[in-house]
Parts: sequence; C-alpha cells; structure tokens
Amino acid sequence: MLSKPAVTGSPIHDLLASRWSPRAFDTDKHISREQILALVEAARWAPSCFGDEPWRVIVWDRARDHESWQKAFDCLAESNQAWVKNTPLLFVVGADPQFRHNRKDNRWAQYDSGAAGISLCLQAVALGLAAHQMGGFDAQKIHEAFGVPAHITLMSMIAVGYQAAPDVLTGEVREREIAPRQRRPLGEIFFEGGWGIPIN
Repeated sequence: MLSKPAVTGSPIHDLLASRWSPRAFDTDKHISREQILALVEAARWAPSCFGDEPWRVIVWDRARDHESWQKAFDCLAESNQAWVKNTPLLFVVGADPQFRHNRKDNRWAQYDSGAAGISLCLQAVALGLAAHQMGGFDAQKIHEAFGVPAHITLMSMIAVGYQAAPDVLTGEVREREIAPRQRRPLGEIFFEGGWGIPIN
C-alpha cells in the first residue's frame, strides 16, 4: 500500500496511523477468498452491547460475481462511482435496530455497526489493502436490489482493494488524493473534566 501516514501529536500504532481513505485503486489486482474471509472475521469480532452483533454485512466480489457487484456499484452516488469502478470488493454495513434476545430497541446498534466497519478497515490495512467508507449511496436501491429487510438501517458502503498511484485519478478527485491528511486540533473535539475544556 502506498504510504500516507498521519502526522500525529502523540505516537499511535502504525496500523492506525496508516489507515486512511484513498480513492486510487488498482483495477487489475483481485482479492483472495482468504483475504475476504479475514476482513469479515475482523468485523465479526467487533465489540457490541450485550454481545448482540447488530451489524449485517453484504459482500460483493467483482471477480466472483460481477453481476451482483455491478448492481451494488449502481447504487453508489456518481461522485463515488468515478473511482470505485476500479475496486474489486464492495461491502454494505447495516444495523439491526432491535436486540435479538428481547426485540427491544437497541440504541447502540448503529454505534456497534460502525465499530464492525472500522474493524474491517483496519484488517484491510493489516493485509496490505486499502479501504474507503462511503455515505454516498442510495439505501433504498440496495434494499430493493438485494432483498434487505426494511428494518435494517444501511449505514455505509466500503470499497476495498489494492491502492494505486494517484495518476489513475483525474481532476478534483486526484487533488483530494494527494492533499495532506489533516485533523482538527485535539482540544477542539476532545475535552477533559467537562464540556468544552480542551484536553492538553
């Protein structure tokens, strides 16, 4: 994977510093079945309230089932399609809003499903892959095209593949790819002792 590590204020693990969301992917490199199973296994072991595992994930492998991958691709926003066309794998992460053990509302379902998503993305980095989570997709189209039950809240689509050089991209997408990674100052969003008190 092409390196674009985060410049952090304090040292963090390389796996975390290396994780970012590129848009340049190698269209000729496929992902093995073993790698796919490792990605979903990582998501499976994410933490969840009551161990409920509210996430529901669909995988689309372009090499194995191009027709289904294409249907998933067609659910993406055009701005994402411009670069996702090169990725071999697509996922959608959904959340079941009710606990399995009592069918009561699970207000942590979306939070926990996000944890499964980031676990998948970190496993991708560990495998030498890159992952990019997206909110730009038509959830209703996915529900209809793939028979997703109406009560499942679709949270994110994730593109996974081997990273390529930025020159496979053009225009604004390429500019975003090569721009430095940035985050807001720590004290603007992390507080200590009370709201608005910046951690230092």
